[in-house]
Amino acid sequence: MTQPAARQLPRGRHGLPREQVIASQRERILQAMAEAMAENGYVGTSVAVILKRAGVSRETFYEQFRSKEDCFEAAYERAVGGLLTRIAHASATPETADKNGTAPADPDRMSRILAAYLDGLAAEPAYARLFLVEVYAAGSKAVARRALLQESFVELMADVLGAHTEAQRFACQTLAAGVSAMVTTRLAADDLDGLRALHQPLLEMVRRSGDLYGSAVLHPNGTRP
Repeated sequence: MTQPAARQLPRGRHGLPREQVIASQRERILQAMAEAMAENGYVGTSVAVILKRAGVSRETFYEQFRSKEDCFEAAYERAVGGLLTRIAHASATPETADKNGTAPADPDRMSRILAAYLDGLAAEPAYARLFLVEVYAAGSKAVARRALLQESFVELMADVLGAHTEAQRFACQTLAAGVSAMVTTRLAADDLDGLRALHQPLLEMVRRSGDLYGSAVLHPNGTRP
């Protein structure tokens, strides 16, 4: 999720390709929106505030975005895309399998996923606030997109934990909702240390759950609880 901070291009003739100029301007605008909303909220962030923070003209803004809402959607997609990439890398399992073609147990997979999620949020708190906190002020379309993101997290946990029954899937849904509520509270309070500190207690809770969340819950040594 972490990306290099966007730098303002030098004034005057710089010889850079137009595509690079546009990409730099877009990144600065999205970063400015995320940071401004972290300070002022969605309602309190105007296009003028974004322009001043990004160091671009109004004309440049409207060449790339139809409105503040359109810009928010783009910033949201950037934030979510980066976070999902982190989680996907963390959730990858070894390709090796035994002679029966069965992949070995990976007891650390849930730990890696939780760490990637929490570290990803803490690495870019402005973007994290944008899609966890400010999304509810951005309208029904944004909230619906937020629900889809949470459902994708449920699907991942159900796969990792081996949720095969309706009861286990419901337990995964409640786990995802609980994690979302806890991280949102800590982000709203700018408590990044507290955000990262959720990793171990959440992991231990899952490991103590037996088959509540699924049949694949493992201890670190690869045995079932």
